[in-house]
Amino acid sequence: MYSSKPAIVYGFHGLDKNTALNILLQEDNFRHSTNKYDWLGSGVYFWENNLERAKQYAIQDSKRKNSSIEKPFVLGAVIELGNCLDLLDQKYNDFLKVAYTQLKQDLEAEGIEIPINKRFSSNDFDFKARELDCAVIRYACALAEDAGEPFDSVRAAFIEGNPLYEGARFYSENHIQLAIINPDCIKGIFLPREKQN
Repeated sequence: MYSSKPAIVYGFHGLDKNTALNILLQEDNFRHSTNKYDWLGSGVYFWENNLERAKQYAIQDSKRKNSSIEKPFVLGAVIELGNCLDLLDQKYNDFLKVAYTQLKQDLEAEGIEIPINKRFSSNDFDFKARELDCAVIRYACALAEDAGEPFDSVRAAFIEGNPLYEGARFYSENHIQLAIINPDCIKGIFLPREKQN
């Protein structure tokens, strides 16, 4: 009764400028990320209502070896979450626990080790290679689809970055991340404006 979501959210996606312009001109589409370590499973990733964090990400990604981002850029999107696996809602957290238990039982029955979350390198502060989380979310999405109620999106908060000050439990890169599974949830795409003073 109380779990309805906002009808529309703004999402921001960091990417290469040429790719962004092709998407904006409807000559290309956003690409679903399908890495086995994606935090929220497969989908198009957006920073919810966080233009600055999307800019930071695009710049950081452009500096990585083999990055597809030559000119960091950000597109905005008007997004309707639809049937959302919202990990800021207790009922979906409870559902994810059930999905984990079932996934673990299935993998054990097949003699397959359950994936683990790990660091990309020893220098990483966080366990950013989220292979376990990705597997559990994909499994939860499969359960929902089998039940005839497929998820359109996944939403979660991430505590990330360095403490903002000594003793802080607030971190420099905290954000809400969206993974849009159903591309029809993306109602429009726009170039973000800078605030006019």
